[in-house]
Amino acid sequence: MKRNLVVIGNGMAGARVVEEILARGGNEKFNITMFGDEPYGNYNRILLSNVLNGSQEEQAIFLNPIEWYRENHIELHVGVYAESILRKSRCVLGADGTIELYDELIIATGSRSHVPSIEGVSAADGSDKPGVFVFRTLDDCREIADYAKGSRGRAAIIGGGLLGLEAARGLQSYGVQVEVVHRGFHLMNQQLDPQAGTILKSTMEQMNVGVLLGKNTTAVLGEDRVTGLRFADGSVLSCDMVVMAAGIKPNAEIGKRAGLHVQRAIVVDNQMRSVTDPHIYAVGECAQHRGHVYGLVAPLWEQAKVLADHITGSNPNAAYHGSKVATKLKVMGVEMAAMGIVEPVDERDEIVQFTEPKKGTYKKLIIRDGRLVGAILLGDISKAAYLMQAFDRGTPLPEERLTLLFDIGAPAKKVTVEEMPADMQVCNCNGVTKGALMNCVKAGKRNSKAVMEATRAGMGCGSCKSTVAEIVEFACGGETEEDPSAHYYVPGVPMTKPELIKAVKEKALKSVSAVFAALAGGKEDAASKPGLASLLNTVWAGEYVKEPDARFINERVHANIQKNGTFSVVPQMAGGVTTPAELRRIADVAEKYDVPLVKLTGGQRIDLLGVKKEELPRIWHDLGIPSGHAYGKSYRTCKSCVGTDFCRFGVGDSIALAVKIEHKFRGIDTPHKVKMATAGCPRNCSEAMVKDIGAVAVEGGKWEIYIGGAAGAHVRKGDILCVVESHDEVLKYSARFMQYYRENAKYL
Repeated sequence: MKRNLVVIGNGMAGARVVEEILARGGNEKFNITMFGDEPYGNYNRILLSNVLNGSQEEQAIFLNPIEWYRENHIELHVGVYAESILRKSRCVLGADGTIELYDELIIATGSRSHVPSIEGVSAADGSDKPGVFVFRTLDDCREIADYAKGSRGRAAIIGGGLLGLEAARGLQSYGVQVEVVHRGFHLMNQQLDPQAGTILKSTMEQMNVGVLLGKNTTAVLGEDRVTGLRFADGSVLSCDMVVMAAGIKPNAEIGKRAGLHVQRAIVVDNQMRSVTDPHIYAVGECAQHRGHVYGLVAPLWEQAKVLADHITGSNPNAAYHGSKVATKLKVMGVEMAAMGIVEPVDERDEIVQFTEPKKGTYKKLIIRDGRLVGAILLGDISKAAYLMQAFDRGTPLPEERLTLLFDIGAPAKKVTVEEMPADMQVCNCNGVTKGALMNCVKAGKRNSKAVMEATRAGMGCGSCKSTVAEIVEFACGGETEEDPSAHYYVPGVPMTKPELIKAVKEKALKSVSAVFAALAGGKEDAASKPGLASLLNTVWAGEYVKEPDARFINERVHANIQKNGTFSVVPQMAGGVTTPAELRRIADVAEKYDVPLVKLTGGQRIDLLGVKKEELPRIWHDLGIPSGHAYGKSYRTCKSCVGTDFCRFGVGDSIALAVKIEHKFRGIDTPHKVKMATAGCPRNCSEAMVKDIGAVAVEGGKWEIYIGGAAGAHVRKGDILCVVESHDEVLKYSARFMQYYRENAKYL
């Protein structure tokens, strides 16, 4: 007869432990019921900052959608808060009146944002003050985003730990000035030492994020809404929104009300059982084991496995002995790894250190008796996998310490992959080990993409993708299978570009939503929308039905978003030619709107950088000059040299040709950005030979047309397509090649 298993909490810990139980035949042993106080399935909280900054859609971070619970015969009380546990009658009471009986109970209530006791956090009537937020849930994320969209000033983040910096990263995309206010004297003081924290601070300031250290916030100012912060030293910071990110607090109150032993969290034994009641377990951030409460994903996964082994009887002797804390992550786009202690604590401790502040690089190892007991890697984490393995296994380190920081004489990467133990965690975001990846390959997934989709490895911050790929290749004996989706035009529609174009024409699909409805089973994929919009515009031109959400923000506002959430505006200057009147208008606009930076571009135009989103319509109106399309995936510009009018060497009118090209191709969508140039002679002053399409004048009034050049990270001279007699022929054959590229190239 099945027993009743009730799980309080549907976050990453609760859902993961249920997954582990199911993997051990849990459906045959238990009737599983879950309480989740959020109205959703389980999602990856680590990725909330990606949702906040718009780099990922909400649906992309869900680990277990509602359908998963139905498919696995789990009764989920979605959006129902579990109020109390009656231990004598072994039942859980929900806030909506639900009563669930249990034989075994798992508490996985996680944690909440710690809100310091600060004057003015709430409004005078006790309600939430407009502009004050915490950053912990998807709903928090939505509320912050909605408020930030209407903000015109500064956002203050209280807390300079991981949570605070992730909130800062998310808020930058809304064009507000972000200030991180930290009580400590260096950032991320739980993971970094003062020197690393100082380098991270400098890196953040280069990203236009302000950092205030040693600031004890005493009050949130403002009666009806936030107007600023006051600090213990008497200073004040003006702001119109505040995000509390000063750490977390375990949600252990339900255990305390039930009479369980609670200190910082619910105290558990080595089987993750409450030390008070053998029928009640706790896992994750609401559990305290041997005095430790773990906030990272890796320990949570380890706890979930032990609990599942014990509760299902698959391994009654399973025991959790604590976790060695090591993590690899991205903060504000900066890669870092941290493990063990951050400062020496024993006279035997040896420090190996390298720092390069200008490049944001810092490496520090703490070695005791030849073994690694602590490490900090900031900026360059190329040795992280090797060091994390050495830390986790306690293996002796080579005497040549330099090889621990750099690849000088280090083991080859393949050897490192071979030496990794099966239980070594590769993906910290989703708790995936090398063994899980190897087993996935054995089960038939023989390419990196399939393995990552099946295990979720690499689906978080992405820093482990290269290691995952190495392990998959190793597991496949070097013979991985080609991923069919590599040939799809966009990931959300399983068709190659020729197949997709044919279907679009046959079915007369003229909008992105129509393509999803007809060719993707109605399932929309946000990442595929821009590529589809570009293709439909190519196929249908004027008949294409535009949908705003199918375009990147750049293309919607005709400006290029920058890393701090502001935009750059580039007016058109065909052929690099302008007039005194246009220059005056540009100067007037720059002064009127206090544009932070005015810069000449490599494409012979003027760039106005640091423009706020809400000012864009007024700026374009005041300029009265068409957009130079210096954004998005489209034709960009045609650079030219002086040509024949003034240059002593000119044999062709490159300026006139560049102007004609600009007017012909302006605004045309392409699979990737296209840059062109014209040169009035073979001296190639405008670099036409290394452009996507270039025209070079030669003797006899002829023009050489070059294609496929590059002058970015990889420099390549273009190939000669043909030699023609006139401007008109340059336009004709350039247009034919452009259209061929538009119809056949992959969207990048």
